[in-house]
Amino acid sequence: MGSFSIWHWLIVLAVVLVLFGGGGKVSRLMGDFGKGLKNFKKSMKEDEDSPDENKEIEADATPKAEATEAEKDKAANG
Repeated sequence: MGSFSIWHWLIVLAVVLVLFGGGGKVSRLMGDFGKGLKNFKKSMKEDEDSPDENKEIEADATPKAEATEAEKDKAANG
């Protein structure tokens, strides 16, 4: 580590200050990351709930469509 000059350490310090400088940037970044995870989990839960509703809608629609076809056959055979 003694091979690095003062200029190397100043550049590293400048990069660290830019990335992790004051104002709680890291804490804000992690807070935003946490909010994103919560929203993602919430949307995944909503997506799991919606296919059940779609299956019920499809199940309700299928017999009606078959009944309509049966009525058409009765009308055609008359």
